Amino acid sequence: MNAEKHILTMLVDNQPGVLSRVVGLFSGRGYNIESLCVAPTIDPLVSRITLVTNANLPAIEQIEKQLRKLINVIKLRDLSGKEAVRREMALICVKAKPENRAEILRIVDIFRCKVVDIGLEHYIIEVSGDMDKLDALINLLKPMGIKKIARTGAVALFREPN
Repeated sequence: MNAEKHILTMLVDNQPGVLSRVVGLFSGRGYNIESLCVAPTIDPLVSRITLVTNANLPAIEQIEKQLRKLINVIKLRDLSGKEAVRREMALICVKAKPENRAEILRIVDIFRCKVVDIGLEHYIIEVSGDMDKLDALINLLKPMGIKKIARTGAVALFREPN
């Protein structure tokens, strides 16, 4: 069976060692975590972990069963379907040669991102959106010369019913 990308989000107790147990579950079974985002929720006693992994359906079902057995996991959801809002953020440091500056600013405008730092030879661009948007922006900026990138990985929330 083909592996596909899954975005798992879970509410967990905000305590030392919880993240280590979640990550250990993946590494102990030979699954890779493509991205990982952890932060406290509105309740300081609860954190949200959002992670992206590649696995086929039987493997994801097994991962979910194992995660639900962890005592500190309060709630778990697979947000890979249409019922979720997913976003990613990136900071991209791009070479800004004088002959490319206007083109870079046009691309920034088209993608509705913003320049957050300017130097003599670089721009740092902040962008948020779905993964396809970030990938498209990166592909357009590559010919200019990308110096470095920091990406958050996916964050996602279940879409509330109307």
